[in-house]
Amino acid sequence: MQDIYTLIMAGGSGTRFWPRSKTRKPKQYLNIFGEDSLLEDTIKRFSSFTPEENIYIVSSATQAEVLEKQATMLPKKNLIYEPIGRNTLPCIGLAAMYAEQENKDGIMVVAPSDHLITNTELFKDTVLAAVKIADERDGIVTIGISPTYPATGYGYVKTDEDITGDAKIPQFKVERFVEKPNEATATSYLEQGGFYWNSGLFVFKVSVFLKAVEKFAPALYADLRKIQADFGNPTYPQTLDTIYRAVESISVDYGIMEHADNIYLVEGNFDWNDLGSWESVYLTDDKKDENGNAGSGETVLVDTKNSYVYSDKGLVAVVGLEDVIVVQNGNTTLVCKRDRAEDVKKVVEQLKSGKHDEFL
Repeated sequence: MQDIYTLIMAGGSGTRFWPRSKTRKPKQYLNIFGEDSLLEDTIKRFSSFTPEENIYIVSSATQAEVLEKQATMLPKKNLIYEPIGRNTLPCIGLAAMYAEQENKDGIMVVAPSDHLITNTELFKDTVLAAVKIADERDGIVTIGISPTYPATGYGYVKTDEDITGDAKIPQFKVERFVEKPNEATATSYLEQGGFYWNSGLFVFKVSVFLKAVEKFAPALYADLRKIQADFGNPTYPQTLDTIYRAVESISVDYGIMEHADNIYLVEGNFDWNDLGSWESVYLTDDKKDENGNAGSGETVLVDTKNSYVYSDKGLVAVVGLEDVIVVQNGNTTLVCKRDRAEDVKKVVEQLKSGKHDEFL
């Protein structure tokens, strides 16, 4: 089996986690559960089967300070900074250009930095099953999460031929990727079977992936090669800034996965949550009190039920409310209904449009 490399994508802004998530320290750098941040948990998860010198992180230049504090175990050269976010395909392509210089046929595992994953041994076994397919079949492999309800916030992957054979973990050829559905469509997916949530976890040989980029996104491929040609030179930062800002913003799903025919899926049955909002944090928290309340910090809850309350400094008191989210962080406080948690990003949009950068 080829050498394994890991790419952790850590450039997200985490707007739905305002006010704890800020421009210079977004969601992936926060300790939502436990003492370690989501990013630190992700690094530890992969370092159990990937050499630390083979772990790359792509992040925003604005997050360099916090990233370097949280990733001290990794070589500094493995921390790659985008001058501007351009979605997942340019991000993965840039990291693949780095890994190619080490081993063009190495296997790269791509993972978001902000997922909550338990059952780490099962997670490891699942990733290694995907690595085996990528190595033996020259496939681009995704890990699909077995759906437990008709979610409308995830894309789905429809499987085709079962190639499990004598393997312990189910694996399939992929028929197609599908966009986030409405509830009726999502319900039909569960009834039909063979559909999985798109986890955003991908595994492939570096050479196989770059061939796919060359075929399906030739303009991006040419630009990435220009950037790679300047690696290590004094002019590299300017080259990266100039070229990367001009590339198309496109997801790996839309740019590659919906077009390639060598796509496979390994079934993911480990505990997984992409923690997309404060509501998902509330639902995931297993330390709720007798009234269904969760959270942390100094809080007083009177006649309050089924709510999430977090205090950064000082005391937060909530009286007579149900199904709310209250998050106090520094000089900012959020209060919203739990079923409106997705709309927290609209607060950030208003703050940006009003040029209230001091709260971002």
